[in-house]
Amino acid sequence: MAVPKRRMSRANTHARRSQWKATAPTLITCPNRACGQQTLPHIACPSCGTYKGRQVTSAV
Repeated sequence: MAVPKRRMSRANTHARRSQWKATAPTLITCPNRACGQQTLPHIACPSCGTYKGRQVTSAV
């Protein structure tokens, strides 16, 4: 197993960790014209219960 020989400097550690960013989730508009809510892609709409144009869960 590889083990570092020297301690990594604080500047190098911060430079490496600066790439660890949280990104906002991608949202799509529900294709149901009556709903139009923002939802996550590839997931049934939580407000109307449709997915790919068909009803898959009961509406809330």
